[in-house]
Amino acid sequence: MDTTQANSYAYLGNYLLELSVGTPPVNIYGILDSGSALIWTQCVPCDNCYKQLDPLFDPKKSSTYKNISCKSDKCHLIYSGACSAQNSCDYSYGYADSSITQGALASETITFKSSTGQPIKVNNIIFGCGHNNTGVFNDHEMGIIGLGRGPTSLISQISSRFGGKKFSQCLVPFHTDISISSKMSFGKGSEVLGVGVVSTPLVNKDDGPLYFVTLLGISVEDTRFEISNNPDSVPKGNMFIDSGTPPTILPQQLYDQVFDEVRKRVPMNPVTDDPQLGPQLCYRTSTNLKGPMITMHFEGADIKLTPIQTFIPPKDGVFCLAFTNTSNGDPGTLGNFAQSNFLIGYDLEKDVVSFKPTDCTK
Repeated sequence: MDTTQANSYAYLGNYLLELSVGTPPVNIYGILDSGSALIWTQCVPCDNCYKQLDPLFDPKKSSTYKNISCKSDKCHLIYSGACSAQNSCDYSYGYADSSITQGALASETITFKSSTGQPIKVNNIIFGCGHNNTGVFNDHEMGIIGLGRGPTSLISQISSRFGGKKFSQCLVPFHTDISISSKMSFGKGSEVLGVGVVSTPLVNKDDGPLYFVTLLGISVEDTRFEISNNPDSVPKGNMFIDSGTPPTILPQQLYDQVFDEVRKRVPMNPVTDDPQLGPQLCYRTSTNLKGPMITMHFEGADIKLTPIQTFIPPKDGVFCLAFTNTSNGDPGTLGNFAQSNFLIGYDLEKDVVSFKPTDCTK
């Protein structure tokens, strides 16, 4: 069976998805982001762009590029759709870290890879041609590929073509060389099956892009901490899965308990003399850190995390706990470090997400 695919790569705490855009196709490397619902890339002419290594996408060089009219219903799929002087659709889209992209909403042909090696073209994919883009981007990142809920996300736009609203990802560990890719699969053939699979329900909380799940508690080795003193009153959808956020973010009390328990169980003194590391729990070691097993208890699914998924090396010889806290009652976040080395399948028709421990580098 032929499954539609795209390559993903780890780079500086983000994951890049490779898509071929336009005719003739040009490779775009965008941040893989399950927490947003727009595909965009930096475009010529650029009024205000951050520096990128690859050339900017030039709509004039593609025979399949079409601006979307501001009179079209498609213009209003994004809240900010507005009319330009040429009656085409202008968009503005913001992110939680204050990054912003603004430009022309357009449609274009995207070419995918496949499991049989045959390229698969999909026409009329709505995307943002960004002419004004600001934020904390590195020079390999040419834009963002939104995979969340919402009509303009990649998965929403291609699902009818590929046999269903489902996709799977396998993120390589954070420090993997950028030349090593893993596969993302879409539609039929992307199901996560076999020994070791655990699944938890997706919770539809609002009409936003986020994939919410319900965290019940966390264990550090055999010591378990609950998210709520009363297990019957755990709020549904208290955490979302976000491939565009590196650390896992926990409510303050749960974070403090995990922090203290990990500190007790690592037989080393934490780093306290490096102001760059701030309040993080970090250790200096010349070998891989031997940290405790951390288990995240979701509704119906226990996900066991090894040190490669819970400690990140921000600099040589230092490993820091890849968890942080939210103190304002916001939902928690399952970040991309914790997602690495799992085959993770989202089935948006059954509203379930499945996890299978996997070596994503193979």
